[in-house]
Amino acid sequence: MNRQEKEHVVESLKNDFAVNQTAFVVNYQGMGVAQVSSLRKELRDKGGTFKVAKVTLIKRAIHDLPFSEGLAPFLKDQVGIVFADKESPAVAKVLYNFSKKNQKLNVLAGRMDSTILSKDTVIVLASLPSREILLAKVCGALNSPIVGLVGTLHSMLVKLLLVIKAIEQKKSES
Repeated sequence: MNRQEKEHVVESLKNDFAVNQTAFVVNYQGMGVAQVSSLRKELRDKGGTFKVAKVTLIKRAIHDLPFSEGLAPFLKDQVGIVFADKESPAVAKVLYNFSKKNQKLNVLAGRMDSTILSKDTVIVLASLPSREILLAKVCGALNSPIVGLVGTLHSMLVKLLLVIKAIEQKKSES
């Protein structure tokens, strides 16, 4: 790889770190081409991309970024970077499930905005439900007091009608 190609890789990685809100550092040492291709396909389906570069080039790409000190200890051996543009939990879930099936893939750390995520935090992120489910839960929580109020008002109205009906029956009897 000549100097221009290396500079292009560094600029591409810098751009990916700037554009994507989340990145995960994974160790893929010992994985075959078929396994890596399968991982890339699963990640692509969820809006993630898997980039592989030499560790020195990755270090050079994050050198000026505010989170470089947090990710630098994890950049050794054979690592790759997984970028997630929008659906961070979905991409984390793909990585976690793939690492359970393939022991050779190991999630080392992550970065969300400028916060460094440990391996355990990435696992917690992977266990979050999808964005649609979370939005549905928020809507349900917002809707719950209104439903309770309507139910209370309805029961009061029914009770009033029952009292009026009882008074009517009493008057008709007498």
